[in-house]
Amino acid sequence: MENPDVLYFDGSCPLCQREMAHLANMKSDQLVLQDIHALESENDVPPKEALLKSLHLRRGNNWVVGIDANIAAWQYTRIGILWRWLRWPLIKPIASWCYTIWAAKRYEKRYDTADNR
Repeated sequence: MENPDVLYFDGSCPLCQREMAHLANMKSDQLVLQDIHALESENDVPPKEALLKSLHLRRGNNWVVGIDANIAAWQYTRIGILWRWLRWPLIKPIASWCYTIWAAKRYEKRYDTADNR
């Protein structure tokens, strides 16, 4: 059996925890969910701060980041097809923009990094 793909998520984020719990109940064995805060020091992963700022999925030696990582992770479930519309050419730029804004705000709030404190 090949090495499973790994989705790195922020286990201290309540919303992230809920989504990962749903994903864990539905995913195949080909996907491992890895809480960033429980991660042993590994040389071949991005810095912890980068992992916390955006969802990361490792597929072998390749990385999928952001909304694409989320969409890809759900492809390991029987309902993955429901997420594919987010990749449509007219939708993807908007979905990516929304995810990027949301992820930045989530990171600021969780880790108190707002510039306007």
